[in-house]
Amino acid sequence: MTSSSLAHSAARGALFTFVAQAAKILLQLLSVVVLSRMLTPHDYGLLAIVLVVVGIGELFRDFGLTSASIQAPVLTDGQRDNLFWVNTGIGLILAVTMFFLAGPIEILTGEAQIAGVIRALAALFLLNGLATQHRANLSRDLKFRSLAVIDITAAGIALLVAIIAAFLGANYWALVAQQLTSSVIILAGVTIAGHWFPRRYSRQYSIRELLNFGWNIVATNLLVYAGSQIDTILVGLKFGTTSLGLYNRAYQLVMTPLGQVRSPMKGVALPVLSRVQQDRGRFDSYVTSAQLMLGYSLGIPLALVTALAGPIVKIMLGPRWLAAAPILSLFSIAGLLTTIAFVGYWVYLSRGLGRSLFFYTIVTTAIKILCIIIGSFFGVVGVAIGFVIAPALSWPLSLFWLSRVTPMPTAKLYAGAGRILLATACVGLVAWEASQFVISVGPWAMLAVGVAAGLVTAAVALFLPVYRRDSRNLVAFVRLMFKRSPSTA
Repeated sequence: MTSSSLAHSAARGALFTFVAQAAKILLQLLSVVVLSRMLTPHDYGLLAIVLVVVGIGELFRDFGLTSASIQAPVLTDGQRDNLFWVNTGIGLILAVTMFFLAGPIEILTGEAQIAGVIRALAALFLLNGLATQHRANLSRDLKFRSLAVIDITAAGIALLVAIIAAFLGANYWALVAQQLTSSVIILAGVTIAGHWFPRRYSRQYSIRELLNFGWNIVATNLLVYAGSQIDTILVGLKFGTTSLGLYNRAYQLVMTPLGQVRSPMKGVALPVLSRVQQDRGRFDSYVTSAQLMLGYSLGIPLALVTALAGPIVKIMLGPRWLAAAPILSLFSIAGLLTTIAFVGYWVYLSRGLGRSLFFYTIVTTAIKILCIIIGSFFGVVGVAIGFVIAPALSWPLSLFWLSRVTPMPTAKLYAGAGRILLATACVGLVAWEASQFVISVGPWAMLAVGVAAGLVTAAVALFLPVYRRDSRNLVAFVRLMFKRSPSTA
């Protein structure tokens, strides 16, 4: 594939992925606004506990084989068939295991309703196992439009089912129905869109190398997951399901939509970076451009959320959720810091550095767990502060670690991150200050004035040559998104 056609595929893939994730974020926000008024913090806290268990199982169920199959320079039909059956088999085993562990988990947590929820959500493992390689094939073939349509459709139908169930008095079962419906729709969608049906497993086609790569990714993801769930576990155990519900709602408002943008972008970045990994100039250019695109496009909204968390919580969740406002601000700051460092993860995967990623993650996970444990001694807000400090410490370490194991445009990444942080800090400070002038008018006025002031500040930054240069690069990339056919090299 030529340089221009690959760049075009990357840009178009980013466009479809952003559109899909923007729609999913809107649906997620709609879910928060509607369901938070129909359900209680206890309902959300109960589901949050179960999803911690589900999340651990999902790491084993995928076994890193999604990344392995996308990253592989060559993947035969036989290998693809074998990967499908491995993912499906693991999913079935985990579904059965989780079903029978429901009773012991109920005794451990002391929540009488949790066993039924666990048994119902055990089906997620099998559904997702069946869908894994279908979805990976679509990503590998750069069929991002199909993935976008599937994701939006699944999220929309699942939300509708949840709202109807909540309206009928299903309580936390409405959230269970939402999870299951989404997985069913995704499985049907990727199966139909891929036009591929696996044959039987055959030892003739070796997948040992893919499994070895996948194991490193599993080990890494387990560490990441442990670090990402330690806060949920500590809040639930130390402060109860109501506090956990508040904490979880703040998380859902920021980190979940953020993950819905960043994680699927891996499906665009990984196949593209894998194809240019031997071309140092193109690789460095793509990585630095990706950091700027993520940093500005996500950083400015995160800065606005940080500054305007109070009115956002009042408008979206209602008065009984006001204690979530400071937590929301802190999550937004953490989201910005992790976004700037996110391209490093793509570099590890695209260059097959699974083992290096694993050892790096051991260190950063230890940092995160330590920060959150210390923060937990100062209450729920203290936990959120620890959540912010961890990426502030880990981000410089990320670039240093990568520079020791692979060629990296380290200086350009540091400089780009510095510009992003300066711009977003100014946007946030001006937005907060402006919102205070209309605090007596109400939350809607605070939100409108704050957002307007923040966006004006971002526009003013374009008077500086360095930001104009970044802007031109991003505009060029956006134009490439909407270009219908790539030019020839």
